[in-house]
Amino acid sequence: MKGTNHRQKSYVEVITRTDCEGIVHPLEVIWDDGRHFEISRVLECRQAAALKVGGRGLRYLVDVCGKETYLFFEDPRWFVEEIIYSNAAHTL
Repeated sequence: MKGTNHRQKSYVEVITRTDCEGIVHPLEVIWDDGRHFEISRVLECRQAAALKVGGRGLRYLVDVCGKETYLFFEDPRWFVEEIIYSNAAHTL
């Protein structure tokens, strides 16, 4: 049985492409345990706060594995609002 879920700021490695206009396109998130998650689409990018875990920067709304989630660029690092379950499972 799962306990109360909460979120924490988790820094992740992100593979990106920068176009000739200087726009950064995140392509893939690499979790701390080595798992790779392909970003199939970037739906939105804007300056915003990470209200659930604190922090501010570019907030990307991305599609990962058919699920929309936020990916933040807090220069110079990337982070996600990781869901923490009582059994410590990782979820974007």
